[in-house]
Parts: sequence; structure tokens; C-alpha cells
Amino acid sequence: MSQALTIRPVTSKADKKAFIDLPYRLYAKDPNWVPPLKDEVSALITPGQNPWFEHGEMQLFLAERGGVVVGRISAHIDLHALKQPAEQGMGPGVGNWGLFEAEDAEISAALIAKAEEWLRGKGMTRSLGPISLCMWDEPGLLVKGHDEAPVIMMGFNAAHYEQWIEAAGYSGVQDLYTYAVPIEKGFPELVNRIVGMGDKNDRIRIRRVDKSRFAEELALILGILNDAWSDNWGFVPFTDAEVAYGGKKLKPIVYEDLIRIAEVDGEPVAFMVTLPNINEKLAGFGGSLFPFNWAKLLWWLRAPKVRIMRVPLMGVVKKLQSTRMASQLAMMMIEYIRRDAVAKYGATQGDFGWVLASNGPMVSVGEAVGGTVNKIYRIYEKAI
Repeated sequence: MSQALTIRPVTSKADKKAFIDLPYRLYAKDPNWVPPLKDEVSALITPGQNPWFEHGEMQLFLAERGGVVVGRISAHIDLHALKQPAEQGMGPGVGNWGLFEAEDAEISAALIAKAEEWLRGKGMTRSLGPISLCMWDEPGLLVKGHDEAPVIMMGFNAAHYEQWIEAAGYSGVQDLYTYAVPIEKGFPELVNRIVGMGDKNDRIRIRRVDKSRFAEELALILGILNDAWSDNWGFVPFTDAEVAYGGKKLKPIVYEDLIRIAEVDGEPVAFMVTLPNINEKLAGFGGSLFPFNWAKLLWWLRAPKVRIMRVPLMGVVKKLQSTRMASQLAMMMIEYIRRDAVAKYGATQGDFGWVLASNGPMVSVGEAVGGTVNKIYRIYEKAI
């Protein structure tokens, strides 16, 4: 007779530790899983450390069988997401679940049911997941691309989770693409011609960020982002506290030649953020910087060499979107960063995304620079 399965809320420090530790056991033999730093996972789910909790509420759950933790899930509500237009994916009555792991299908079903129960108790009528904890963290379930390691700030999960989630009555509502772009030898000639014309346009200036004014530059970029992405599916604007929190996390891996701001007639109208794929270094750290990994990481950060550069964020102000100028600015920023990524950091591949499958202009950019979809993350929905 099999041992009884129980699902209970996380209520103690020991529970929280068990919640964080579970994936390290489940994926111990998977060569493509990159153990995240445990301190960062802890900060993500801790009120007072992650400013998301200033407008969000969350409950963590553990699944246990025979006294052994065999699954986990979060159920959460973002008050800012509830205020978004329903036609953009979020909106009134929409709750989320995420941080999902399970050993088998029975555990998966029980965890998802418990998350739905919690959401219904909060008055929610529709469930979107997995989203951990918001669209700016690690959204979506990996449904294509399990044969290679995830890049910085992207998730990883077992391939069979797709079947289990769909068995719980969920259907895909939005796909997020990432594009693998070969960058060592440059882009197609059409891109080069567009960049060349932009180089001759005195109205356009593509500049590097100034890290000595990091807070100011970050606020400028996030201002453009909140405008550029405001009509996108799943959009929830950054708060000032979240901007500061994100900036603090990213500053150690920000390099001035990898982040560009585009100006037209002196006005900042577009940006592109590129990050060295720190996962290539973290893969061997086992989720901790101690006792000696912190020194290895600090040494690496002085002059990182990577195979992959990731472009997690890019945007053009709404008034220029769907114009030739927007496309030209995008191509110029991509090409300028490509040159430095190859020459200074040894990169041979760009990882462009995620990109909403419904975002035609950005899909076109990914294809124009020779990218192919190497990973797909899927967000599911269900009426509850």
C-alpha cells in the first residue's frame, strides 16, 4: 500500500528550506539544470526582501509522502495585475501559481488543486501558471529546449510537466520564444544596410549606459520599458521599489558596452539590455557561493568570457512602434552590442528573448537577425 500524500502550507524556516532545496534533489542527475543560488531563491520568496510583496500575496505549499518532501508550489495574487485590462491576459479575478515541482502525476494534480483552492478562497476565478512570481521573474513552463541549459534568468523544468499540467485541465494561452542567434560572423546583409543608413542619420545617437550614473540610467530604461511594453500581453508595470531591487541584483553583471540607449533628436526613445550568461559559471557552484565560489565569481566578473549573451529586455517607445525608425534603432543597437560581445567577451551566440509569440514586430526582429527558436516557455490558463 502506498504511503499517503499530504499537501500543507509552508509555515516555518525549516519548511522554507525544504521548499528551496527540493529541485536540487529532483534535478541532481540532469546535466542541463543549472542550480540557482539558494540565497537568491530565498530573497525571491521572502517578504521584506522582494518588493513584489508590497503589492502581492503568496502562499507556498509542500507535498509530503512518508515524511519526505516530494513536491512544491506557490499560489499568489498580484494586486497590480488585477488592475490590468482583461484583454491583456491579467485583470480582475486572475490569480497565479508557480515555483512548481513534483515527483509524479498524483503529486502534481494534488499541488495544482491546492493552489486553485487557495486562489478561489481569495475570490479568484481564473488561474494562470506557471508564473514565478511575476512576468519579470521566470514565467512559463519550458515545453521546448530541454536538451540545453537555460540562460541567465530563465527557468528549467522536467519535460513531463507539460502532460501533467494539461491533465489538470489547463490549456496554453501564451507562448514565450527565445531565439538562438549566431553572432560571431555578423548579421544578414539587409541588417547591415539598415545599420549603415542609420549611421549616416544625424538625428540618431546610440550610446552606452553610464554605470557611474547607474540609478539614473536604470530609471530611464525602465521608464521606456513601462511605456513600450504597456500594451503587451501579461504586462504589469514596475514599481520604483522593484526598479531599485532589480538594479541592485543586476549591477554586478552590467557592462556599459552591453547596454545601449537610442536617442532621436536628443530624446531617449529605445534601449537594449544584454547580459553575459552567468549560468555558464554558476553551473558548477551547486547553488552556493561559499566557501570559495564567491572568490571565483568575483574574479570572473572582472572580465567575463562567455559563449552566450542574453538579451532579456528591449523596447521602443510606443509612439515610434510600427515605424521604420523603430526597426532601424533596434537593428543598430543589436549590431553595436554584437560587435563588443564578440570582440571583448568572446561570445558566439546571442539568446534573444523571451519574446511573446503574439508580438509580431519582435518576432520579426528575431528572425531578421538570423535567429531560430531554440526554447519555448508556455503559460497556461484555466477557469477555476
